[in-house]
Amino acid sequence: MSTMKKTHYDLCINGAGPVGATLACRLAAEGVRVLLIDRAPLPGMEDPSLDGRAYAIAEGSRQMLEAAGIWDNLPGISQPIREIRVSDGRPHEAASPLFLHFGVEDAPEGMNFGWMVEARDLRLAINQTLGQYETLDVRAPDTGTFTFHPDHVSIRLASGPTVTAKLAIAAEGRRSPLREQARIGLTKIPYHQYGIVATIAHEKPHDGVALEHFLPEGPFARLPMPGTPEHPHRSAIVWAEGEGRAQRFHSLPHDVFAREIKARMGDEDLGAITPIGRRWIYPLSAQYAQTYIAPRLALVGDAAHGIHPIAGQGLNIGFRDVIALADLLIEAHSHRADPGSRDLLTRYQRRTRPGNMAMLAATDILERLFGNDNPLLRRVRDLGIAGVHRFPRLRQAFVRRAMGV
Repeated sequence: MSTMKKTHYDLCINGAGPVGATLACRLAAEGVRVLLIDRAPLPGMEDPSLDGRAYAIAEGSRQMLEAAGIWDNLPGISQPIREIRVSDGRPHEAASPLFLHFGVEDAPEGMNFGWMVEARDLRLAINQTLGQYETLDVRAPDTGTFTFHPDHVSIRLASGPTVTAKLAIAAEGRRSPLREQARIGLTKIPYHQYGIVATIAHEKPHDGVALEHFLPEGPFARLPMPGTPEHPHRSAIVWAEGEGRAQRFHSLPHDVFAREIKARMGDEDLGAITPIGRRWIYPLSAQYAQTYIAPRLALVGDAAHGIHPIAGQGLNIGFRDVIALADLLIEAHSHRADPGSRDLLTRYQRRTRPGNMAMLAATDILERLFGNDNPLLRRVRDLGIAGVHRFPRLRQAFVRRAMGV
C-alpha cells in the first residue's frame, strides 16, 4: 500500500500496528490530514502464520474501533465475553472454592465485558479501513528520517520525498526508534517467564465464559472464541510459565499438551480437548517510558508502555492512548489549533500516564502475589478474591474500569 497525495500533514504516525493504524483511521474519519508509515508491507501483516494471538477487546475500545470505521469491517464473527471466572489453585487440582465471578449483572445494562477478536481479523479490518479516507496517506513499506524543529517535523522518506508535519507519533512498538532518538528513558521489568499461546477445540460450549486461573508458575487463561464449521467450540489459551518449563510444554505432543491444559482448567469441564493449529511462545516483561512526550513527539501503545498479560489489558491500554490523544487532536483540528503544541501534549500525558502506570503496577503486583505457592499468601489472596466476590458494587467498579466505559 503506497499513496502520496501531499507534502504537508497535520501529523505523521510512525508504525502501522494495531494502535498506530487505528489512531490513523480514527483521526482521518474526522478529516485530520495523516501520514502513516510502516517498514512492512501491510498485506503481509495479514498472514495468519505470523501471529497466533487473539485480542480481548474491551467495550470502550470496541466503541472507538467503531468510530474509526474498523469494527464494521471485521471479516469474522467476534465472540462476546459474557462472564468471567477468576480462581486460584495448582495444576492437577480443583480450583479453590473461594473464587470471583463476574456475571451479566456486573456489567452496564446491555453490554458485554469484551469481545474476542482474532489478530488476523483485526489486521484485515484495519487494512481495509486504511483505504477509506481521503485525508489519510499510507507509505508501506517505507521508512522515514525524522528531524524535529520548533514548529514542525520534517520527514525524509527512504522512497525519496521529504514531507512535513506538525506532530510525530511513535507507534513502533517496544523498541521504538523515535523514543530512542528523543532520548526518553525506559525502565524494564523482567518476569523470567514465557507466554504460550494456542487454540483449542472442546466438546462442550463455553457459553461466552472466560477463565483466569492463577497458578504458582504463572497465570493460565482460557478465553472464549467464535466457532468454525470444523470446530464449533473453540477457545484461546494464554499460559505463562518459567522459561525452561514453558519451552518444554510448548514442544509437547498434542495429546500430552491437551492433558496439561485440562489440568490447568481446574474444575471447569468442557469435555475432550483438542489443540488445533500452531502454538506460539513469547517472552514476558513489562516496561514504561519515563515520559510520553517530547517536543513535537507523542508516544502511544507499546512505545510508551508494556505490561504483563495477566489481565489481558495490553492492547486496551494502547487503545486508551488512542482515545485520549484522538479526542485532543480532533478538538485541535476543529479549532484550527496546533496539534503539536506543548499544551496539547502535556494534556495527553496527564490523561493517560497515571492510569497506565496504575495498570502496570496492578498487573505487576498480581503477578508477584499470585505467582508463588506460599501458604499464607495463598490464604490471603483467596480471601481477597472471595471478598470482592461478595460485594457487588466493588465488582461493578472493577468491571467498569476494565471495560473502559
